[in-house]
Amino acid sequence: MTFSVENSKSGFDHVLIVCVVVLTGAGLAALYSASYAFAELWFQGDRLHFVFRQLIRAAVGFFLFFIAANINMSILRSWVMFLVTAALILCILTFVPGIGMTINGASRWIGVGSLSFQPSELVKLILPLYLAHIFDKKKDHLRSFMSGLLPPVLVVALFFVLILLQNNFSTAVFIAVNALAIFFLAGVSFGFFISAAALIFPATSLLVLLEEHRLRRMISFIWPDWEPLGAGYQVNASVLTISSGGFWGKGLGQGTRKISSVPEIHSDFVFSAYSEEGGFMGVLLFIIAFAVFAWRGYRAALGAASAFKRLLACGLVTTIFTQMLLNIAVVAGAVPATGVPLPFFSAGGSSLLVTLAMSGLIVNISRTADPRLSLKGVNVDNGVYDGI
Repeated sequence: MTFSVENSKSGFDHVLIVCVVVLTGAGLAALYSASYAFAELWFQGDRLHFVFRQLIRAAVGFFLFFIAANINMSILRSWVMFLVTAALILCILTFVPGIGMTINGASRWIGVGSLSFQPSELVKLILPLYLAHIFDKKKDHLRSFMSGLLPPVLVVALFFVLILLQNNFSTAVFIAVNALAIFFLAGVSFGFFISAAALIFPATSLLVLLEEHRLRRMISFIWPDWEPLGAGYQVNASVLTISSGGFWGKGLGQGTRKISSVPEIHSDFVFSAYSEEGGFMGVLLFIIAFAVFAWRGYRAALGAASAFKRLLACGLVTTIFTQMLLNIAVVAGAVPATGVPLPFFSAGGSSLLVTLAMSGLIVNISRTADPRLSLKGVNVDNGVYDGI
C-alpha cells in the first residue's frame, strides 16, 4: 500500500502548540514561586527579578517560535553550514577575553553589557539540524565510514571538545548521546555503535576521574552520606523538598523548603520547588504535559514526507524530552548531579529561547505531516511511503 504525500497539508498541530504554551506558562509560574524569596533577598526587594527577565525571554522566544514554525524548510536547509559555522564561532568566543564570561570556573557564556548567551544551548538545535541534513544527503553512503560517516562524526566531536573545554562536561555528553540517537535513527550500522561505545565509555570515565568536582559528585551519588554538607547537599536537600509535597502538594507559593534549603533552586533545581507545591498530582500533570508534547512531536516526525524532516523532528523532540528526564532524575537523586536545565522551566534565557525555537521547528514539520503514515518504508525520492 502506498500513500502519496506530495500535496498532503494537515495544518499546524494545535495540540502541540497548546502543549508548548502550557509548559511555558507553567514554567513561569513555577519559576516565580521558586525564585521570589531569593530575588527579594539579593535584588533589593525585587521579588519579580527572575520571572520578569524570563517573561521577556519568553516573548522573544515565542517570536523565534513563530519564525521557526513558518520558515520554508528548504531555505533553512540552505543555511545549515552557515548555522553550523556560526555555532562553532560562538562556542570559540567563550574563550576570548572581554567576550567570554567565566562563572564558577566555567567559561560557558558570551556577553555584551548586561546580555549573555550560552552557545552550548544553541548546539542542541544546530546539531540535530545538521545531522538530519547530512544523513538525508548521504543516505546512500551510510555503510561507508569515510564518505558517509566521517563528516558528521568530526562535527559532533568538534562540538563535544569545545563544550568540554568550557568546563561543561554534562552538556557535552548529553549532546553527544543525542547525536548518536540520530545516527541510529538514520540507519547507521550497529557495528559503528559498538566501536563508538568502546571509545566513549573509557574516555568519559577518565574525564570523570581527572576532575575533582566530577569525582566528588560521583562519590556523593554512590554514597549520599559521604559529604552531606558538601557535594551531596544540593541533591539531598532537593529529594527532601520533593518528598515534602506529599500527594496534593502545599499549594502554589506555599512551599517552605524552597526558600533556603536548596541552593540555586530557581535554576536547574526548579522542579523540586514545583514538586513541593504541586505534590504527586502536580508531578503527574507535568509528566502528562511532556508526554503529550513528545507524542505529538514524534507523530509529526513519523508522518513527515522526507528523511530530513523525520530525522530533524525526532532529534529535536528527543533532545527536549531526554533533557527533561535527565533534569528530574538529577533533582530526584536518581543520577549524579549535572548542569542540564529543565526545558521551559529553569531560569536562563539561552535554554528557553532555544527550546521555543526547537518547538517551532517541530510545529513546522507537523504542518505537512500525514498521521496515517509510519516511519516504516519511506521512499523520500518519490515522495511516497511504501510498505516493506
